[in-house]
Amino acid sequence: MLELPILSFDDTLSGAPASSASGGCASEVMLALDGSVAPRRRLPPWLKRPMPTAEMSFTSQIIEDLRLETVCESAKCPNRTECWSQRTATFMILGNVCTRPCGFCSVQKGKTEEIELDEPERVAEAAKRLGLEHVVITCVTRDDLPDGGAEHFYRCVLAVREATGAAVEVLTSDFKGNRAAISRVVQARPDVFNHNTETVPRLYERVRRNAVYQRTLDLLKQVKDEAPDMPTKSGLMLGLGETMDEVLDVASDLRAVGVEMLTVGQYLQPTPQNLPVERFVPPEEFDWLGDQCRRLGFKLVSSGPFVRSSYHAGEMAGVLGRK
Repeated sequence: MLELPILSFDDTLSGAPASSASGGCASEVMLALDGSVAPRRRLPPWLKRPMPTAEMSFTSQIIEDLRLETVCESAKCPNRTECWSQRTATFMILGNVCTRPCGFCSVQKGKTEEIELDEPERVAEAAKRLGLEHVVITCVTRDDLPDGGAEHFYRCVLAVREATGAAVEVLTSDFKGNRAAISRVVQARPDVFNHNTETVPRLYERVRRNAVYQRTLDLLKQVKDEAPDMPTKSGLMLGLGETMDEVLDVASDLRAVGVEMLTVGQYLQPTPQNLPVERFVPPEEFDWLGDQCRRLGFKLVSSGPFVRSSYHAGEMAGVLGRK
């Protein structure tokens, strides 16, 4: 699945009251998914990000020239300014239209298009021009394809590795539980296999529609069973109504299927049509949660408001490699 989509469409309203000192946020008005009027919260101070800078243009031009999609743009990531200024991006393959109606995600939904067969070479060329040493490749979910796009994923990994020699991290869909499709991606020998859990089981029907919690765990277990030395990774977003006990239960489930790397970040509503934020989790709670997850045995945990699946992914994988 796509990694966490995360940019509020407008974090202020003229004349709105300021956030409270306790970290609570003043309510605003928005249109809920069911058409009713619902409160919307202003971003607290710890969720402010800098405006775009001129250094982003190098990355932007390469993406445009090679006609590529990135989750940075499609998922409205607040880290795009930082990452693109540092000449890095997360490539999104298999088109820019997703077949699943997840409530948290801003990627287009609807009728998909044919796979572009030269996309693996274009992704590889972009990674080469950017000078990337760690390349993250994610995708839209393609339930319309018999293999969910697994063969295309395989080709992208091999093309990038051949052109750059870089480490490759994949962030895949669940392929509807198709074990042969999952195996095909494993056969490409990505340096990290990532598949996001996204939220707690109780919220799947509302947040991650058409996904199945156990199917996510089964995918991660299959990867570890087939390639015990391949690091596996998963990510969660907070702020959708989950409890910390539920989050720790998910973390325990992930450890039980061998996941070594965990990312935990704050969900932010990308558009008015997406699910509203129920709560902004303060940084100190992310720190506490990170400590609790490390005690469960994860080799690496990245927990904080701006943490995303591919944010500083190279540094995270590099630390794991040195252990």
